[in-house]
Amino acid sequence: MRGSIDGLGSSAPIAHMLPAVFADDDLAQRFVGGLDDILAPILSALDCLDSYFTPSLAPVDFTRWLAGWVGAETDGTEPEARLRAAVAAAAHLHRVRGTRRGLSEAVRLVFGVTPEITESGAAAWDARPLGPVPGEHRPRLHVALRLPDPTPADEHRLDTLVAAARPAHMPYTVQVTAAERIPEQ
Repeated sequence: MRGSIDGLGSSAPIAHMLPAVFADDDLAQRFVGGLDDILAPILSALDCLDSYFTPSLAPVDFTRWLAGWVGAETDGTEPEARLRAAVAAAAHLHRVRGTRRGLSEAVRLVFGVTPEITESGAAAWDARPLGPVPGEHRPRLHVALRLPDPTPADEHRLDTLVAAARPAHMPYTVQVTAAERIPEQ
């Protein structure tokens, strides 16, 4: 929450804008000095407004609010670096939403791991008309994720994420398994 900041000076002190008749008036100077203390954080925020909308520079609490504003796939538990990356990538992810690449990037941003995605769709090109239709007749989507220490919450989070980022008509399944660990030597 934003508020007053001790010692923060105003970028535009009101005392310098008063008519000359109030320049030596102690009461007027103290009164507008109090207003400067109240307005200084607001003026500071306005002076730095572009930084508030840059996820790498914005305060963390504002970045969490911004995540909801831009529709980033966050749940409030991710580390700060992943939160900032998700907010920064939100516009791009909306452009590729419903595609394999978009789903893969959304999962990677949330979990930090690239998923294995299998689907029934395909694309092909042929110079002759009435060629075979690529892909499978029954639509399906399966997203598998290998995490170092999976929990039931991870599978629920993946299910929620895939449900939101998949094509609307596509039935899907998800699977979270433990990643194979390389033994230390």
